[in-house]
Amino acid sequence: MSCLQVSLAIIFPPLAVIGRGCGSVVIVTLLTLCGWVPGVIAALVILNKNE
Repeated sequence: MSCLQVSLAIIFPPLAVIGRGCGSVVIVTLLTLCGWVPGVIAALVILNKNE
């Protein structure tokens, strides 16, 4: 997880997980639409996972 990804996860969560696949982007987008905090948390969790 780089500083750029963390910054993007805080500012615009769906953009931060764009490299993790379409499913991750859809999930984070839906959570961000429900509220900013759930979207940020989901993006940080997805970015923290090891591939």
